[in-house]
Amino acid sequence: MANYSVKKYTSKDRALWQSFLLNTKNATFLFHRDFMEYHSDRFEDHSLLIFKNEKVVGILPANISRKTLYTHQGLTYGGLLLNEKAKLKEVVEIFKNLLQWLDENKIKKLQLKVIPSIYNLLPSDEMDYLLFIVRAAMIRVDVLSVIDKQRPLKIASNRLEGVKKGQKNNLKVVEGNDFEPFWNTILIPNLALRHAAMPVHSAVEITQLANYFPKNILQFNVYKENEIVGGATIFETENVAHMQYISANEDKQQLGTLDFLFEYLINQRFKEKRYFDFGTSNENNGRNINEGLLYWKECFGARSISQSFYEVKTANYKKLESVFI
Repeated sequence: MANYSVKKYTSKDRALWQSFLLNTKNATFLFHRDFMEYHSDRFEDHSLLIFKNEKVVGILPANISRKTLYTHQGLTYGGLLLNEKAKLKEVVEIFKNLLQWLDENKIKKLQLKVIPSIYNLLPSDEMDYLLFIVRAAMIRVDVLSVIDKQRPLKIASNRLEGVKKGQKNNLKVVEGNDFEPFWNTILIPNLALRHAAMPVHSAVEITQLANYFPKNILQFNVYKENEIVGGATIFETENVAHMQYISANEDKQQLGTLDFLFEYLINQRFKEKRYFDFGTSNENNGRNINEGLLYWKECFGARSISQSFYEVKTANYKKLESVFI
């Protein structure tokens, strides 16, 4: 009979963690320790490794706060990461033992933000089913605007007008690893003015992360002559090009800055990528949508998929003991 155990991650487990990521069916570079630990001062890491007969069969990137475990508040998505060979029955055992360990260690709640299916390398929706079995409460749903490049829709005429403006104004897209011009000249001033907010990543942090992941974190700046007028930061994974940051100066409508940029990104630079993910247009913890932003994304042919957030009572692990009949 298989013997399962759970262990809290420490720095001594780094090589084991990184090695496991190489053969998962639902992990991206966001779960590498170099990415997770850039903001270690903001979150109390409480990541877990699940073993079966002393072999790692699952890992959970996580942080803890007030006796609730989160997967992980510093990441866009998260959950139980599984080996590509994992079958449903084994996943049931992994999740049951994980919840039981949390309950025995007086961690009474687990909050998960499910990994959107477009990021999975193989079918990996086991958690959707198991969260139903343990009676998890759905606490939030976000809507992501995604283009499926295998079934692309035509770009709307109003977006094409913007592309033509960009061409007429001789705009130029420059790909590189210099994040400061976009951060300091465009992104930070716009977020401060319109939302009284700051980017999640500072210019120093995003530069550091891009140095760790040069094939995954990419910057595209738009110039009119020698002046930066807009840009976008893309997080690229095996299946997806994800829009992490986007902003342009006040002349974006007259110049066609963002239409010009994204027509290039979607139809040229990331032409071969399966999905282009514009991300969410949600506000107020998912309960509202920025209609203008959503409309702009959908004009490029994006359509909606959902990302769900759940809260689980760890004591409900017992409900997983009678799944199979």
